[in-house]
Amino acid sequence: QVQLVETGGGLVQAGASLRLTCAASGRTLSSYAMGWFRQAPGKDREFVAVINWSGSSTYYLDSVKGRFTISRDNAKNTVYLQMNSLKPEDTAVYYCAGRSKLYGGTYYGDYDFWGQGIQVTVSS
Repeated sequence: QVQLVETGGGLVQAGASLRLTCAASGRTLSSYAMGWFRQAPGKDREFVAVINWSGSSTYYLDSVKGRFTISRDNAKNTVYLQMNSLKPEDTAVYYCAGRSKLYGGTYYGDYDFWGQGIQVTVSS
């Protein structure tokens, strides 16, 4: 069984950067697609970014394109989300998720295991 732990969240001002890290244990991530989702208070869980098993393919929510970058280091069993030019509307709990396929999608129901989530708060 895979356990995912997110770190790197916090409170920042608009325009700042954060890097979220998702560290896995229990199984190697090298054959899994990995995604990041977020959920703001009172809203549904929202897809943010996905990366395929090798890191050669990524896809983003339109509103984060050009600001966020998803990457992975399979040797370290870790996935990252670099978030630049943060906006107040990026405030949410961010979740790392894994899918037991080589390629992932945007639907949260397709993912098989999740981290506990980490808070990101962007003040204006």
